[in-house]
Amino acid sequence: MKNVILLFLLIIGCGTIQAQLSIVKPQKVGLDEHKLIYVDNAIQESIEKREIPGAVLAIVRHKKIAYLKAYGNKQVYPDTIAMTTNTVFDLASVSKSVSTAISTMILLERGQIRLRDNVSVYIPDFQPWTDADSGRKKNIRIIDLLTHTSGLPSYASVEELKKEYAMPDPDGLITYISKVKRNNEPSTVFNYSCLNFITLQRIIEAVSGMSLQNFAKQNIFIPLAMRHTDYNPTGEILDWVAPTQKQSDGSVLKGKVHDPLAGIVNGGISGNAGVFSNAEDLAVLTAMLLNNGEIKGVRVLSPLTIKAMRSVPRGFEQFGRALGWDVYSGYASDGDLFDVSAYGHTGYTGTSVTIDPESDTAVILLTNRVHPDDKGAVSRLREVVANVVAASITDIN
Repeated sequence: MKNVILLFLLIIGCGTIQAQLSIVKPQKVGLDEHKLIYVDNAIQESIEKREIPGAVLAIVRHKKIAYLKAYGNKQVYPDTIAMTTNTVFDLASVSKSVSTAISTMILLERGQIRLRDNVSVYIPDFQPWTDADSGRKKNIRIIDLLTHTSGLPSYASVEELKKEYAMPDPDGLITYISKVKRNNEPSTVFNYSCLNFITLQRIIEAVSGMSLQNFAKQNIFIPLAMRHTDYNPTGEILDWVAPTQKQSDGSVLKGKVHDPLAGIVNGGISGNAGVFSNAEDLAVLTAMLLNNGEIKGVRVLSPLTIKAMRSVPRGFEQFGRALGWDVYSGYASDGDLFDVSAYGHTGYTGTSVTIDPESDTAVILLTNRVHPDDKGAVSRLREVVANVVAASITDIN
């Protein structure tokens, strides 16, 4: 029955938002196309340095795609295949924002969760932080997960989990996270952790009665007609996927999430990683976020929810993290020129999204920098691209 509902929503969604964002010349939306040549130069230079095999760049402004371009190759091993603008990428941790965080806020809007709710309300065996000296306890809350201030470790050893559980084993992973030693008192220290968003996944699934994959599809991807976005891609989506890292047997990962916890332990559907998407689909999603949660008559979130989600919560100012998004922590990659309200997220595989509400601009830079040997680098390029795009804007009051 759920598959029938999803198919129905897909048909309705595609009819509602087909060819959602028009592609226009940069000058039509207040961008100096001559300055954008410097973007091309920067990306090409990164390719020549072998920092990345290729890239796709999309610039969204005023609900239109002002720039959409492919560079280099999507595959260089075992064969060379040119990059195209419809290439699908393993988004890695960008999944945290575009799927898990938005899904969490949808449940909040429906009155099914609160940010201040203790995680143990939804995962009964989830242990609080305990002070080793005094025995004082403090519960971890949903807001702590979203802002990476829960005190949970950054990651978990897949090899150790394999010894304890048969793979994949999402239940075993949650059991591990529920009892693993908390490194810090909640709400006191920022420590970026994939375990936070795997825990959020379990909350979403417990509250909604659906897998994270189906919840995100039904409430985000299908309504926005993001037809090349999914976990564990198959069919046409898989055909367009850019491969990631070379494996010990000589093959390359393609369509299987690069992140080990997401892929090996969680079976490809995970709160911390696992979404595959392309630039045009992400352009629709960022346009929705820039347009206060609605695009062409389809509303995903309310305006106040959007404002809350992209704002650093009171009491968390020192950490620079919003509700599932990065505003000004050390991981931010929005460059030097966008407004202080800009927010976004990056992914280990080489993906990034930057959204600037002040200028109504989004920058989507997708690379597979881990292909083929996990030796690429994209951190500097992200900020260079953000700076050039920001500098090309001509119509700020």
